Amino acid sequence: MADTYPQPFPPPWADAWGDDRFGLWATLAVGGLTQRVRYLPPGSFLMGSPPDEPDRHEDEGPQHLVTLTEGLWLADTACTQGLWLGVMGGENPSRLKGDLELPVERVSWKDVQQFLSRLQAHLPAGIEAVLPTEAQWEYACRAGTTTPFSFGQQIGTNQVNYDGNYPYNNGPKGEYREKTIAVKALPANAWGLYQMHGNVWEWCADAMRDYAGDAVTDPSGATGQGVKGFAVRGGSWIFRAQSARSARRFLHVPGRRDLYLGFRFALRSPAQPGAGGPVLVGRSPGIDFDGQSPSGGRDGPVLAARSAPRKI
Repeated sequence: MADTYPQPFPPPWADAWGDDRFGLWATLAVGGLTQRVRYLPPGSFLMGSPPDEPDRHEDEGPQHLVTLTEGLWLADTACTQGLWLGVMGGENPSRLKGDLELPVERVSWKDVQQFLSRLQAHLPAGIEAVLPTEAQWEYACRAGTTTPFSFGQQIGTNQVNYDGNYPYNNGPKGEYREKTIAVKALPANAWGLYQMHGNVWEWCADAMRDYAGDAVTDPSGATGQGVKGFAVRGGSWIFRAQSARSARRFLHVPGRRDLYLGFRFALRSPAQPGAGGPVLVGRSPGIDFDGQSPSGGRDGPVLAARSAPRKI
């Protein structure tokens, strides 16, 4: 992942910001809570799965080079039940309750649009609260890897919340928790994003586009209120391990609500799609493109101390 500042930096909505071994981060304060978001600079990656990946589905290919020219701030976790209530108020729509750090579920794509609209009211002019596109989501999930999972060729239930009775590619069986778990209960990927694999499927902004073998720039499937179905990514606590692969895609109608459906939001600035110069901080070597160093990242000093809290 290229080391570049977003523009502007620090972002105008940030309550605090800094740099750690995963990269740049900032926090958004809303509804009495804070949500950490991670900056994903522009970059390129291989989207989809290779023909020899076990349990591959046809709609995951052909694998192709994708270039994203716009940086994105992406929530480091799925939206929690606490954040949902902080933004939306009212009743908790989730079936699996008991801890406000559990991901919100039983929210449709249409419900999420209402959440984003209300979150938008807390943001400065020129900043949009959005869902990531499928391409942006997979870029974030892979975190520089080309393996089935950001953790490598195999996963265990100590890394991902899925039905451990159905492991991936003849791997060992694991725990079946039969429920969601707190959004930071398991390890983050190499870009500091938690549970991109498992726990809850996450809604994307667009419908599933048909892949072609050619390289593409900023691809997107159909979007908007008239679309009959939108992509969900990541697998969930009730699905098999193979569904948690980085390339796995699924489609749901926009009104669908289930106890395995959640989301994570993103923030973007359409007026300033690119990025600035290199991050001039101490840095360890980043993750290789082949994904063999999932512990990679930066170990530089914090870029900024906590700013004065922003009241919203």
